[in-house]
Formats: sequence, structure tokens, C-alpha cells
Amino acid sequence: MLEELDKNYVLNTYARNYVNFKSGKNATLFDDKDNSYIDFTSGIGVVSVGHGNKQVADAIYEQASKITHISNLYAIEPQALLAQKIAQLSGLDIATFFANSGAEANEGAIKIARKYGQTKFANKKYKVITLEHSFHGRTITTVRATGQDKFHSVNFSPYPDGFSYNKQINDIYNSIDEETVAVMLELVQGEGGVQPFEKEEIQKLAKFLKEKEILLIVDEVQTGVYRTGEFLASNLYEIEPDIITLAKGLGGGVPIGAVLTTHKDIFSPGDHGSTFGGNFLVTRASLEVLDILDKYKDTGALDEAIIYFESKISAIFEKYPNIFSSKVGLGLMRGLRVKDEETLAAIIKNSFENGVLVLKSGRSTLRLLPVLTITKEEIDEGFKRLDDAISKI
Repeated sequence: MLEELDKNYVLNTYARNYVNFKSGKNATLFDDKDNSYIDFTSGIGVVSVGHGNKQVADAIYEQASKITHISNLYAIEPQALLAQKIAQLSGLDIATFFANSGAEANEGAIKIARKYGQTKFANKKYKVITLEHSFHGRTITTVRATGQDKFHSVNFSPYPDGFSYNKQINDIYNSIDEETVAVMLELVQGEGGVQPFEKEEIQKLAKFLKEKEILLIVDEVQTGVYRTGEFLASNLYEIEPDIITLAKGLGGGVPIGAVLTTHKDIFSPGDHGSTFGGNFLVTRASLEVLDILDKYKDTGALDEAIIYFESKISAIFEKYPNIFSSKVGLGLMRGLRVKDEETLAAIIKNSFENGVLVLKSGRSTLRLLPVLTITKEEIDEGFKRLDDAISKI
């Protein structure tokens, strides 16, 4: 029934698995036949504090019972409190604009860069350099900012100009010209193979860009909100970008995006906006998510989960040297390089049938993005099922 409804009435944009999930508890999902699935995807890095989290559910219910939305023509208390909380956790002197998704957040970041380039210099600067294998969103502009040819379909052209791509961090220096206003990158390329960059090369680039008055935009849509072990991957890399974007795990499941910038006075009323962005419901939910994760980090439980999860990845990597070539990633954003695409497809298929949800990244990386609050028992069961799935190949 669900498959028929979906195929008849929902626009065909995803290759779906037709399972009907009905409930979830932390990192475990249950379908309409009461089958359980260990979720090593967390909704592609979204469900940061787990499925069916009672604290978040109670916060949403309490807020929805009062005010869900009023519009940004009025001050919104949980929005202001969330912006304050983000500034405190980041350790940066920033102001935040709230949107509804990662793509919208990245659009906002590009607009900030463009206005900076228009108003800061005698001659306009507007060009943005990104990296090959990057992913920045699905809108026309953020698709263009994405350094992967497969996303640049002629069906959606013409695309906005002003974007170029470099293969490596070291290539950026020679690509900068008089019209370059910003460099935009992910510190760990989520869709590009879960590939972290070296800390030293990022710090060197950040220092160089600061000296040249070129903005550094760090897309933390996937790496942000403790996914790499710290609140921001930027904190882990010990850099202070001009602009940071967040989404995914920030809302624990509700749609929210955020643009953080040290250029706190760059926008004026009318420069940017969002009807739904930062409304009562999503910001109240996000406040609860950050409160949970802040305490979870402070107790050491997050670090323990990361260490334990990493030990299980190492064990399965060592068990199948004929299938996996390397381990990649940081924190609870992990990947295993698979020898070929066909084998990866088989692992993903077998895993689903075995009751563990996993993801693909790039051409041949098995990507694991578990719920941040995942328990040792769930980790054990998930890797047992994954092991069984791999052993069938």
C-alpha cells in the first residue's frame, strides 16, 4: 500500500527502499511488521539525539501547544536563545541567521560573501572557490558550488557563474584572483568519501585567507553539532572561519539550518529572510537538542561512544582485508573504503536485509553516521548484523 501511494503521488526523486517504519528508540527503528533495524545513518546525520527522544518530543509538544509560528517580523525568544547558545558552544563572536536546511544555509553564506565583496572593496569581488568532491546542496546556486560534475546536469542549466573547483587544498593558492571573495569547503567531505583534511593544511589556508581579506566559509552541515566529537569541526581544527553553516543534527529531526558569521553587521533588513526559518517550534526543539548534547559531551559519554564505535570499525576492517582498503573519517562520521562499487552495493543491500542501515559516500565508501547517543548494546548489535551482511558476499 505504501509503495503504491508513494509511486502514484510522490515526485520520483529518490530510489527508495519500501519499508514502513513506524517507531524508533534511540538508534533502533521498528517497521510495521515489528522488525528491528539498527540505524547507522541517523537520517543522514540528522537524528543526533536518537529516534523518539522524549525530551525533544516533550519540548516540541509544549511549544506547539502555545505558539508554533509567528513570522520573523517579531522577535522570537527561543530563536534568540538558540543563537546565544550556538555562540557560546562555538566559542566564537558570531551572529546567526536561521533557515530551514543546509542548502538554504549555504545560500545565505554565499550571499554574505557576495555582499562583503561588493561593499568591502573598490572593485567588486564575487568569485567563490570550492573543492572537487564537495557537496553544498541541491538549489541551483549550491549545486553549482558543489564540485561534482554529476550534479551539474544540463537539464538545470544555465547555472550562476562565479564558482570554480580545486582538486586539493594546496591548489587554492594559485586559483585566487582579484575577483575572489571566498573559499568554501567541508573539513570532512561527507558526500565525497568521508575524507578529512589535514589540520595543518587547513590552518595554513585559514591564516593565508585572513591576510588576504578573503572569507573562509566552512560548510558544517554534516560535521557540525558534535558529529566529529566537538561542537564544530572548526573547533577540532582550531580555526575561526568567517562563516559557518549548520543544519542536519542541529534540530534532531526538525528542519533547521543556520548561518553563523563573525561579520555580524553585514546584513541590513531586507537583505535576506525566511518565512519559516527560526520559528518557535524548530528553535525550541534545537535548544533541547543542544542541551542534551552539551551535557552528553561534558560527561565524557560522547567520547566513550566514539572510541567504542571506532574499535568496532577497526575490528571489521581487519577482518575483511579483501573487501576494505582503508578507514576514514572523524568522530561518529566514519567510512570504510570498499574495493569496488559492486561490492559496496552488495554490502548496503545485504545490510538492509539484515536489519542494519548504512550509507554510500562517493564512489566506493561505506558511510556510517550513527545516532550520537547510540548505546554500546546498539553498536554491538549493529556491527554483528553488518558482519553477517558482509560475510554473505
